[in-house]
Amino acid sequence: MLDAARPFLDVSCSVTGRAWIDRLDSGITRIATAIAQRSGVSEILARVMAAREVALDDAEKYLEPTIRELMPDPSTLTAMDALADRLAKAIADNESIALFGDYDVDGACSCALMARYLRHFGIEPQMHIPDRIFEGYGPNIGAMDKLIDADATLIITLDCGTTSEKPIAHARSRSADVLVIDHHLADHDLPDANALVNPNRPDDISGLGYLCAAGVTFMVLVAVNRVLRQRGDTGLPDLLKLLDIVALGTVCDVVPLVGLNRAFVMRGLEVARRGDNHGIAALALAARISGPINPYHFGFLIGPRINAGGRIGNAILGTELLTVDDEHHALSIAARLDELNTERQRIEVEAIEEAAAVAEIEIGSGEGQPVLVLASANWHPGVVGLIASRLKDRFERPTFAIALNPDGTGTGSGRSMPGVDLGSAIIHAVDAGLLVKGGGHAMAAGITIKPGQLGPFRAYLADALSVDVAAARAAATLKIDAALTTRGATINLVKDLERAGPYGSGNPVPVFAFPAHRAKFAQIVGNGGHVSFALVSEDGARLKAIAFRAASTAIGDALLCSNDSAFHFAGSLGIDHYQGREQVQFRLIDLAKPQS
Repeated sequence: MLDAARPFLDVSCSVTGRAWIDRLDSGITRIATAIAQRSGVSEILARVMAAREVALDDAEKYLEPTIRELMPDPSTLTAMDALADRLAKAIADNESIALFGDYDVDGACSCALMARYLRHFGIEPQMHIPDRIFEGYGPNIGAMDKLIDADATLIITLDCGTTSEKPIAHARSRSADVLVIDHHLADHDLPDANALVNPNRPDDISGLGYLCAAGVTFMVLVAVNRVLRQRGDTGLPDLLKLLDIVALGTVCDVVPLVGLNRAFVMRGLEVARRGDNHGIAALALAARISGPINPYHFGFLIGPRINAGGRIGNAILGTELLTVDDEHHALSIAARLDELNTERQRIEVEAIEEAAAVAEIEIGSGEGQPVLVLASANWHPGVVGLIASRLKDRFERPTFAIALNPDGTGTGSGRSMPGVDLGSAIIHAVDAGLLVKGGGHAMAAGITIKPGQLGPFRAYLADALSVDVAAARAAATLKIDAALTTRGATINLVKDLERAGPYGSGNPVPVFAFPAHRAKFAQIVGNGGHVSFALVSEDGARLKAIAFRAASTAIGDALLCSNDSAFHFAGSLGIDHYQGREQVQFRLIDLAKPQS
């Protein structure tokens, strides 16, 4: 057993400047041994489970999570009963209902869930997704008027609304009822909606704050089904058939894949693989996905295409795609979203190049600002979140990217790192008058800023978050689950590890170290600057490998200039289904020169 007290493989400083540590200390290692012995799973799978805090007595259930066992009573959510009663009444009375969603994947999924549910009862809801540039995030008075003028008597906001006091008050002044279904952080000044369900509202003690909006929406539908059943209704929708949409929103909103979320995604993937949702199936074809749909496909191939509509095209396209029942129509929308995604990628590459150059100057040779706040009139508002995400990863600090309008106002997005709560900081900044508006959650936030606020906002973030950022960066180590060789990285091992998935935020993908291997045939591939290579062990066994977005980075340079030198490699394993043939693929995260 490797000593957890010293760096794994003695790597105290990799090419990315990180120390490698064993994810398992001696106590967790003993639990892993016990899990393997009692449950009969492999030693490596037991290590992965124990390192993710799976208790010995919970091991067998963990491998087969069920919605039934993990689903809490929806009534534990504050205001759920009032919201469910009002929605059930609207269904019974065949009211004119309007849905107002967010323009990201979670918002599209939440709207699609509600729309599909209402259609089961013969109600065709109006749907409005705001234009990112002209309307911004969340409800606005003009959109509320439009929905009410079209006879909506009930407006449901999904993945938004928690901070929309004035638009909701306006809608109610016009005799429309408003229900809010959201998950974003809230302060104590909640809008005067007829009911507001949000596990992150200050007075909610459900413990479900880790759900995305699609997950909260699913909980709402469970509660409404219960109300209708109690009233004697039969033939209610089978909600389990909607879990593919819930899973898509859960993965793409990067919420923790633990507890109920993990069950949502695991069971939702099973539904997605059946191809029942024509929209998801069409996007899988457009993205040229081979093999069964997995979380990677959701997060990096399907999700970005849905997002492309809200970023640079028609924001309603993603929601329409997830609700369409005609296969040919679905293929047409998917093709349009695929085109928009290609255009988005081009815009993103240009913007990131500019942003990275500015960030390099700002940081200089020292540590620089603890939070990067960058602004440009050249950036499309639809890609600022992507810019922030890329720069956050590259410079290892929270980052805001702001697209400036000709009048000097700006729309921005921020991305954070574990241990730095961006959402709370933004709420305080709005309260202090440093922003026009803003909101979000710990890892991501959106803002609107006016001329003269940029400097004070940057100074506020530096002051408010410097300690947390320093602590987070100091703790930025790479945790290793086990050591392997290329010969031991088999299809059976990868499929065995999938039993403890799906992996993502809160349930990190297993990371394996390959000691003293070599990189052969390294070359840059694809538009994203990926580096492909073969990972080769001392006995000549090879493993197909790739380092995503590694060109022009320390990792890429090391691979392309390795000169057949031995390195310790660290990364994850997956299955590549290229041309119908299963093959293990190694996805590089880091590498280090062995100690001499």
